[in-house]
Amino acid sequence: MSRDVISIIDDDEAIRRTAKRLIQSFGFQAAVFESAEGYLGSSEMRETACLVIDMKMPGMDGLELQKRLAAEGLGAPIIFITAYDNEEIRGRAMQAGAIAFLAKPFSDAELLEAIRSALEGGAAAPKVIAVVDDDESIRRTMALLIESFGFRAVVFESAEDFLKGGYLSRVSCLLADLQMPGMDGLQLQSQLAASGINIPIIFITAYDSQESRRRAMQAGAVAFLGKPFSDKQLLEAVRSALGRHDGTKSPG
Repeated sequence: MSRDVISIIDDDEAIRRTAKRLIQSFGFQAAVFESAEGYLGSSEMRETACLVIDMKMPGMDGLELQKRLAAEGLGAPIIFITAYDNEEIRGRAMQAGAIAFLAKPFSDAELLEAIRSALEGGAAAPKVIAVVDDDESIRRTMALLIESFGFRAVVFESAEDFLKGGYLSRVSCLLADLQMPGMDGLQLQSQLAASGINIPIIFITAYDSQESRRRAMQAGAVAFLGKPFSDKQLLEAVRSALGRHDGTKSPG
């Protein structure tokens, strides 16, 4: 089938071989290239439905290839893979339209999810709501509740896992616990802002304080919900966040 090819560009032969087998096991056609230059000179360039690109390669790197393809009007969605995760580079890639940014090693499920999102184009897919909370029971309860609203939930036990999870370009709303081991909710908010990633944030916390609430809201949070909160409160906050994400006002 035309435009059903997933093209993999990586200078590591082992990665190319493994990724090709994995993508074929998902039911897609796969083409592999050891350099960006090799891909640009190939017949597959205009048949590619999705690109999986290593970030750091000899010669033209991943960001340069992304820019070159955009300049030529070739808009196949891009998934970056890298062993050298860097927030500044991640931010540049996602701002330029990358679908996902996966740090090596990534799981089969992460790659498949990224490819599916790339091929769907996000048009008919449900909105993705991310939950970041170190409490496993909260994550489970929140995921069930969010999915009962008709959205899709993805959960992370830490801010660090969320930042590396490859979902930054796909998340329409983020529910973040305020106090977590490692990077806390306010630090996560600051990190996203510094990277130019504008995901509407709803804070949830069992430790409500006026100072934390003030800082969160001044920095652009959509809502600050003290635990326990009602299903209705959460749904209203999510709708408000999605309205902001879509560039519209939430109904009052």
